[in-house]
Amino acid sequence: MARDRTRFVCQECGAAHPKWQGRCDACGAWNTLSEEAPAPRPAVRAGGGRRVAFVGLAGESAPPPRIPTGIAELDRVLGGGLVPASAVLVGGDPGIGKSTILLQAAARIAEALSPGGRRVLYVSGEEAVEQVRLRALRLGLAGAPLGLAAATALRDIAASLEEERDAALVVIDSIQTLWLDALDSAPGTVAQVRACAAELIRLAKSRGFAVVLVGHVTKEGTLAGPRVLEHMVDATLYFEGDRGHQFRILRAVKNRFGATDEIGVFEMTEQGLVEVANPSALFLAERRGNVSGAAVFAGIEGTRPVLVEVQALLAPSAGGAPRRSVVGWDSGRLSMLLAVLEARCGLSLGANDVYLNIAGGLRIAEPAADLAVAAALVSAATDRPTEADTVYFGEVGLSGEVRQVAQAEARLREAQKLGFAAAVLPPRLARAGRAVPPPEGIRLSEIGHIADLVAPFAEQAQRQRQRRTG
Repeated sequence: MARDRTRFVCQECGAAHPKWQGRCDACGAWNTLSEEAPAPRPAVRAGGGRRVAFVGLAGESAPPPRIPTGIAELDRVLGGGLVPASAVLVGGDPGIGKSTILLQAAARIAEALSPGGRRVLYVSGEEAVEQVRLRALRLGLAGAPLGLAAATALRDIAASLEEERDAALVVIDSIQTLWLDALDSAPGTVAQVRACAAELIRLAKSRGFAVVLVGHVTKEGTLAGPRVLEHMVDATLYFEGDRGHQFRILRAVKNRFGATDEIGVFEMTEQGLVEVANPSALFLAERRGNVSGAAVFAGIEGTRPVLVEVQALLAPSAGGAPRRSVVGWDSGRLSMLLAVLEARCGLSLGANDVYLNIAGGLRIAEPAADLAVAAALVSAATDRPTEADTVYFGEVGLSGEVRQVAQAEARLREAQKLGFAAAVLPPRLARAGRAVPPPEGIRLSEIGHIADLVAPFAEQAQRQRQRRTG
């Protein structure tokens, strides 16, 4: 039998190494390897267990019941509310609002469930009880029937939860502060986070209550601790946004009971996080339609259509390598789009510094934003503004072709609802032998190549030069 050897585990990504080294080969972090003893492996013998029953796919199982949080945007991200006996992981930068939104949700759930005898428990490992009470007083939640405790020893927390027969929800803030005395490593290490999370999830599954774990993030924006933690839970939610910005985006990157990439939009106020029912109007609130270098993108986040403004600025490079600065979009995709505009449309952009920004703090990941980014870049290069009542969406290929994207009708309906009158999009495919009519009041400009997007801006710029010289 092979002898178990001590291994060295990276505290950033959870990768294991046979010996210590200064740099982790998996994530590239320096001085993050920590020595850990391997967990004992149980011996498995044939015939020692009981038979597992196998059933067919067909069955009559009701959908899992939900616990509404009382916050519509949070329920949207969760897929309709919390599922009993489930585990949810919430991550985000320090001060982004994780503890605030969970305290608000826990208080509202406690008020809704208290008449039936169900309890909601909040365990804080970072703050004392009085600190949590001060936050609840500031948020106007001091009267909620919420069970509050401050503890970091997992053995004590587990023993208390074993005795709670009526618990419906347990919030752990945060998983990095808990420690298990059976392990020699310090709190927050990979072994401690993994073991503590596994025990809490086991309790949630056996006792039937939902558990919400708060997780810290690394400087790269990923959840601290092993990636296996994300595989252990049923849903993983990330808080996005800047602490200096009043708006927060809660995004589901994993959800076994709902749609992934679903977002909820909140605004940070003195009364806590307030949900924003119409994010499109929020993101376009300060938009000016007569400025070059701006275009409105009709996007889809999960199941929700969202309109955001894409802003581009081109400036002559001072020398050396031109700068490419991107906020809210993929920098590699921007470089690809600039190359397509130069190679397929004859635009000279390589000597300029390029700055691209997604207004409102939203991060866009879908390739459908290519056409809106291209429109903003061409508008900035020609110094001609885009049409104020026009939205853009479509994927751009390396040969310059504009490709189809999903849910075009939902994007157009959202644009029509907010008063936009035109849309530039790829050619739509006919369904069942007929073209789907656009929403009333929207005129469509279907283009098959990015050169068709550049041509109107170039003609306007040419006429402007002729008027100046003539």
